[in-house]
Formats: sequence, structure tokens, C-alpha cells
Amino acid sequence: MILEALIAVAFASALVVLLSPDEWAGRLAFALSLIPFLGSLYLWSGFDGSGNALTGGEIAYRTQIEWLEVGGRSVSWFVGLDGISLPLVVLTTFLVPLAIVSAWTPIDARQSQFYGLMLFMEANLLGVFTALDFFLWFVFWEAVLVPMYFLIGIWGGPRRKYAAIKFFVYTNAASLLMFIGFMSLTFALGDSVSSFALPEITQAIADGGLGTWFGVAPGTIATVAFLAMFLGFAVKVPIVPFHTWLPDAHVEAPTPVSVLLAGVLLKMGTYALLRFNFTMLPDQASALAVPIAAVAVVSVIYGAMLALAQKDLKRIVAYSSVSSMGYVILGLVVFTEYGVGGATFQMVAHGLISGLMFMAVGVVYNATHTRMVGDMAGMADRMPVTVGILVAGAFGYMGLPLMAGFAGEFFIFVGSFSAPALPYAPLFTALAMFGIVIVAGYLLSAMQSTLFGPFELATDYEIGPAPFHDVAPLAALLIAIIVLGVAPDIFFEMIRDAAVPVVEGVSVDG
Repeated sequence: MILEALIAVAFASALVVLLSPDEWAGRLAFALSLIPFLGSLYLWSGFDGSGNALTGGEIAYRTQIEWLEVGGRSVSWFVGLDGISLPLVVLTTFLVPLAIVSAWTPIDARQSQFYGLMLFMEANLLGVFTALDFFLWFVFWEAVLVPMYFLIGIWGGPRRKYAAIKFFVYTNAASLLMFIGFMSLTFALGDSVSSFALPEITQAIADGGLGTWFGVAPGTIATVAFLAMFLGFAVKVPIVPFHTWLPDAHVEAPTPVSVLLAGVLLKMGTYALLRFNFTMLPDQASALAVPIAAVAVVSVIYGAMLALAQKDLKRIVAYSSVSSMGYVILGLVVFTEYGVGGATFQMVAHGLISGLMFMAVGVVYNATHTRMVGDMAGMADRMPVTVGILVAGAFGYMGLPLMAGFAGEFFIFVGSFSAPALPYAPLFTALAMFGIVIVAGYLLSAMQSTLFGPFELATDYEIGPAPFHDVAPLAALLIAIIVLGVAPDIFFEMIRDAAVPVVEGVSVDG
């Protein structure tokens, strides 16, 4: 029961840190957060699953214990890993210790509570990526909202209460919509399922188990459920036009929280879309491929254009996430091995790159106390290492070869250009690729204005090299981005094995 141990350690660590004195909390949280990270590396080293856990593949580290009965169906503690969930577990446990270290400089009040909530959020994130029973998964899914609400609402910026409430209302309403969509599916399956286990439900739908419910035809039920779940998860991703909560949350959140929000929490939405919509209901996804692809391309272009118009460095990176998640949606909807596999790989790549960008912007803010493009210039002379890593991360965002972002986008473009399940696939792909040009425009413009040229600073602070504990997490993230770009098969081989059953489950004719 190694997954249970991993989750239990994260919960126990959160409690220990929460009860510890403030002066110990940061170092203690970092030390305890290394245990789940080492545990995830152990899981990775011994991973022997093959295929997709929801479509009959082998589930690594599987545990299934019946818990209770609801409406004639059993709810169980059912956890396990496949090639889609394992990379996200490793990503989560890797980012959390680095985010904790990045908090040592800016967080100086109620530290035990801050770090305790960070670890509590990690425990629930691990549950989201490993749970294979819907009710268990939903408990973890909703529990993630609680620490994020308090982390923004207590330690955030001047408009923190507004941003925290907006985040909670948007995502909670979306969860309700998703829940209604999924439950309509399970009720329509009737006696063909005996539990809320996701693999059983997926197989029952594939076998034609959906029946008429209250006079509504099975095809209509499936389409309505697909749309309800898609809209619910789209808010979490987020994609246009459900993205408006994200910039406010990022700008008001402290830097370590922004790192986890962009690096991991947004992946909850794309992960759920893959698990529920595109795996359980592939024919509905294929039938709606054109509007979904259009939404993906709009998110890519519109998100990039919004970033181009920003003057706050944090807002620039926040809108970049909206653009990058559009690529993931495009990869999922094309239903090809490289499209779905590339989308999953891009979740990991974007988690690393966006984490690096938010963290680097945070280090600059710690020194200058401003994030506005017009308030500073020539930072490269005063903070050469930080600026060097920030520039490298920006090039990673732009898709520089031999970095993780390039590999993820390349896989998606290869998979989407001639996808048989998507009409006008070359056109959608070409339009999405144009987003890279806009990304280069706003990132290069922001870097030129703030990092180079004669030194200027609107605030009255002495600027020098950042302390080691601020730079070390940046270096670790940059190394990971380069390693994953040079050797993408570290993850992509297992991801591709899990993506193939999803691709095979779709009828190209809809």
C-alpha cells in the first residue's frame, strides 16, 4: 500500500508543520516534503503498469478496499497509477519542495499555517491523480480548493479576498456542473455497474450499457453529460471564456502559491478532461471535435494577445498559461497517439516552465517590490544569475528546441496536423502554431524592457544578487526542463502506452 503511505505522509506532514513553531516551519516543511518526492521517485523506478488504468490496462500499485454503499453501488478506496497519472504525481512532489523554499523570503507571518496548508494541498493533489473511484476522487478534488482559498485569502495581495472568493465560487460552481454530468451517466448505466469505480464505468459505457433515463435517449444523455463535464473542467483548466478568475488569483497569490496553481492545479482540469471526457465518451468528443478545437485555438491566440497587452509581469505569465493550456486541449481532441500523448507531456512541461517563470518573477519582486514593466530596467547587471535563468525559462516558453516546452508542442503538432478525427486539422494546427509567434513577441518585449539596458528602478531599494535559497529552486527547475527536453522518453514512452487505448476507443466517423 505504498500510495496510501505516500498520501498519509503528506497529510501527517501537514499536521506536524501546522503545530510547529513559526521559526521552524519553513525548514521543517521542506524536509518533510522531500519524503513524498523520494517516494514518487521510488514509484517511478518500480513502475510496471502498461496501458490505461481506465480502459483495462494494468494498474501499478493498485489498492481497492470497499468503503461503503451509496444508492446500491459500492464506494471503495481505489487508487493506482498508470502512464498518465505517474508523471503528474512526480511533477507534484517535485514542485512542492521547491515552492516551499521559494516561500522562505516572502512569507514572514503565520508561517506554520502557510506551510501546513501547502502540504495539505499536496496530499489532496496526490489523491486527485491516483484515485480511481469517483467519490474518492471527488473528495480529493474538492478538498484542494480549501487550502488554496486560504493561501490566497490570507497571504495574498491587496485584493486577496476578492481573488480568493472569485476563485472559490468559479471552481466550486464548475464542480457542481461536472458532478451533475457524471452522475447522470452513472444513473443511465443502471444495473450494468455495481460501483463508482472509474474503470468499471468506462467499460460499461464502451459496452453500450447506457440506457434510456426518464425517456431521454442514451445518445442524448451521453452528449449532455459530456458537455456538463467539459464545461466544469474547462473552468479549472481554464480555457476561454472561463479564464477570468485566473489572472486575479495569480496576481494576488503569493509567489509559492502561484507556482503550484499554474504548475499543478491547472493540470487537474486537463487531467480530468482526459480521464472523463476523452476516455469515457470518445465518440461524443469526436462528434464535437470542431467546436472543441476552435475553443482550443481561440484560447491559444486570445490568451497570448491578452498577455501581450499586460504590464504586470505576473499577469503576463498568468495569461501565458491560458494560451499554453489551449495546446493541451487541441492535442486531446485530435485523438492520435502523439496528440493525446503530447498533451499529457505538455501538462508536465508547462508545469515546470510556468513554475520557473512565476518563481523567477517572484525573486525579482522580492528585490524590487514591483512587477510593472515600466518601473525597472537593467536588472541583468544587478541580478545576473536570476535574470539568466528567467531568460532561459522564457525561451523554454517560446518553444526553444532541447527544452521541455518544445518537445510537448512538437508532439502535439505532429499528432494534430493530419488527425483523421478532426476535420480541417491542418488549419487548426497552423492557427495554433501562430500563437508561438505572439508568445515570442510579448516575452521578448517584457524582457528587453525590464532586464536589459541602463539600470533604472522606480522603487527605492538596493538591488543585488538574490540569496542562494531563492536561486537554487530556479536552477533545479531549469535543469529539469532541459533534461526533459533532451530526453523526453523519460516520461513520453509510458504516456504513449497509456494514450493508445484512448485513441483506439474513438470512432472517426463519430
